[in-house]
Amino acid sequence: MDTGHVILLLAGLLLLALVIQPLARRLHLPFTATLVIAGFVASEILVGAGIDTGVRAGNFHDLVFFVFLPVLIFESAYTIDARLLLKNLVPILFLAIPLMLLSTLITAVLVYAGIAHPSGFPWIAAFLTGALLSATDPVAVVALFRQMGAPERLTVLLEGESLFNDATAIVVFGVIIAMATGSAGAMSYPEAAMHFLRVFFGGALVGTAIGLAFLGITRLLGDDITRALATVIAAYLAFVLAESWLHVSGVMAVLVTGLILGQPRGSSDSQQDGFVHTLWTFNAYVANALVFLLMGVTITLDMFSERWLAMLIGIAGVIVARAAGIFTLVPLLTSITPVEPVPRPYQVVMFWGGLRGAVTLALALSLPTSLDYWWTIQSIAFGVVLFTLFAQATTTGALLRHYRLNT
Repeated sequence: MDTGHVILLLAGLLLLALVIQPLARRLHLPFTATLVIAGFVASEILVGAGIDTGVRAGNFHDLVFFVFLPVLIFESAYTIDARLLLKNLVPILFLAIPLMLLSTLITAVLVYAGIAHPSGFPWIAAFLTGALLSATDPVAVVALFRQMGAPERLTVLLEGESLFNDATAIVVFGVIIAMATGSAGAMSYPEAAMHFLRVFFGGALVGTAIGLAFLGITRLLGDDITRALATVIAAYLAFVLAESWLHVSGVMAVLVTGLILGQPRGSSDSQQDGFVHTLWTFNAYVANALVFLLMGVTITLDMFSERWLAMLIGIAGVIVARAAGIFTLVPLLTSITPVEPVPRPYQVVMFWGGLRGAVTLALALSLPTSLDYWWTIQSIAFGVVLFTLFAQATTTGALLRHYRLNT
């Protein structure tokens, strides 16, 4: 697909997003769910009319991985409430790392056993599926929480878990992709674990260096536009330097950079910070809209007719893994640490509100088509995201009202 075609397609998708946003409000559907429907319907109409959209599964790896992911991760890190994040850091990290790894394992085992086709869907494919399905994205739910006045702690627990969970899931996904494609050579499981630690913490070190350097630069800059530009440069510099040059986690680098640059400043900087927040809110809106629209465009009816059982197995695996993690690890955390307990109603909402969204889609869209099982994994990912958007996101409000967690 040539550059002009890509620009025209992306512009058309964004125009579609603008048109359907009022429709989403009127139908009381999550905006992201409406984007998927719109992308699917638009592509079916074009294909039915004999027009080739030019969208192919292998076309968008670099766009998704090098453009969308840094925006989504940096915006989440930059805008999260740092005070509440630090106050709840222990449960958030517990949810984001041990829970994510447990969810990956349980989902992989259930999907492998459910599909039961070792030659066509081997263990490496199951672990790839488990990793990309373990990345939570509560954007739709968090917007609902704020609208309904849900407790701040519940909101930051879900947001913080998603932030660190996404980074962990993407690193695990990258390690498994390297094993599946052979790009990292033959690796034993201990070697894979060491590779994970090197990539994960190496990315964090890069993010720390870039974040501190640009924190000093932004404090020297006197106007809002140059400060905003500095954050954009910092986000992409951290990602590319870590990912392409040092071969460590670009996502961890962006996450840490965003956390450092997003820390609270003095009141004299409030106007500039407000502009930067607005810029990154806009960036994330564009990235989210395009990812969900691209999902709708790349969905085919064949996915549902040929991979419907795999989708159902994936949905069941994700629900069981999430339930096992939340209802066993969260009480365990309370019993072995002095942190403030997470009430049972919070646990139920966190279980049901652990949606899969943009990061899962970004990873699914970035799967190498050289892998024989890529389409099955992508179909499962799309099926799970559709379930979380249309079943979980639309019923979480009722759950909040049931437990009287709304004001």
